[in-house]
Amino acid sequence: MILDNFKLDNKVAIVTGASTGLGQGMSIALADAGANVVGVDYVDMPETKATIEGMGKRFLGIKANLMTIEPIDGIIEAALKEFGRIDILINNAGIIRREDAVEFSEKNWDDVMNINVKTVFFFSQAAARQYIKQGTGGKIISVASMLSFQGGIRVPSYTASKSGVMGITRAMANEWAKHNINVNAIAPGYMATNNTAPLRADEERSAAILERIPAGRWGTPDDVMGPVVFLASNASNYINGYTVAIDGGWLAR
Repeated sequence: MILDNFKLDNKVAIVTGASTGLGQGMSIALADAGANVVGVDYVDMPETKATIEGMGKRFLGIKANLMTIEPIDGIIEAALKEFGRIDILINNAGIIRREDAVEFSEKNWDDVMNINVKTVFFFSQAAARQYIKQGTGGKIISVASMLSFQGGIRVPSYTASKSGVMGITRAMANEWAKHNINVNAIAPGYMATNNTAPLRADEERSAAILERIPAGRWGTPDDVMGPVVFLASNASNYINGYTVAIDGGWLAR
């Protein structure tokens, strides 16, 4: 049956930024589809852990600061020690810094670029090496943004990093498809998460955003659950190097 292709039974997924928001939602969705989850964040993840274990799946929480690439090998090793394999990597962890471009600091540039694109590439590289070693293929899904397609305002490093995510998604897909590795991305639209709290608090800016979204609402973590399970499953085996917009129609307007 076609629905069997969406099942993730006994798969092992690593999800970065798994404590709240989109990362938590994606972790729960993957577990609901059958996967065991390795959650990575700089804080504890008790809510994510309790929800996934309440579903009868296993959860390994790893505290790590992904502002540098130093923790990556240790995370892979811990996942292998616990589960013996990895099958799915979700590169979700990221930050945003808001400052006028004419005043934008080097630190705000480097911090965002480091976690949003450098860590994404090297975590993907580490996962791909393990997939090749296992001989099983695997899935890599990174979180891009509407600002992978647009310029934005007062977020130059975020725009650069998310444009970079879309670019390296294509580049990695080109090289790793021969190993049965699918590399794709999702581009959430305006989601009700920690990153957009300042926008939602600004009544004028929030109204302008909502006016442009055909769906007429901010997105939620529930809205990314289906697409991420699809891209993590065998149902998407012939999709590679693509960035899927989950935006309520924002880009169509």
